[in-house]
Amino acid sequence: MPEVKVLAFAGSARRESINTKLLRVAAEGVTAGGGTLTLVDMRDYPMPLYDGDLEEQSGIPDRARAFKQLLIEHHGFLIACPEYNSSFTPLLKNAIDWASRPEANQAPLAAFAGKVAGLVSASAGAMGGYRGLQQVRYVLGNIRTIVLPEMYALGGADQAFDERGAMKDAKKAEMARSVGRNVVETARRLASA
Repeated sequence: MPEVKVLAFAGSARRESINTKLLRVAAEGVTAGGGTLTLVDMRDYPMPLYDGDLEEQSGIPDRARAFKQLLIEHHGFLIACPEYNSSFTPLLKNAIDWASRPEANQAPLAAFAGKVAGLVSASAGAMGGYRGLQQVRYVLGNIRTIVLPEMYALGGADQAFDERGAMKDAKKAEMARSVGRNVVETARRLASA
């Protein structure tokens, strides 16, 4: 059985982000499924807004390159995607834009092509950020990432976690974990094919 490495991150830099809390629960599914988990905080990867002139002058910024390298080194991604105005966050879009930039001696879209992604989102609203997930699915699919059809959107998320960050509802927690587990299982099947 090949080792499956999954990179987990949230498109939020907020300290008490409900999406980061949901990500941690979903990530339990990665380890339960036998995957190797790398959980990163996007605050550790500050990047300027993508700018073609900046790229031409200075190349890809160091922290953007470091994040891109993490994507390259992993078989799959588990991404928590906050919803801003029915779409996804500028932080997440900017990270994807920088990581998709071509570099010498790399295959096109090396950070994304053929990788597996599982998507989750959390919101205080009833839809749980579902509309934003659809936008992320479109963008990742366009850059040749295999996005799992099962996405999990947690509505009422502002009341869903206890003071330790655990989900209060065991059934909802298991639904989140299943996304992480499915990333591992799908990436393993693809690696074995």
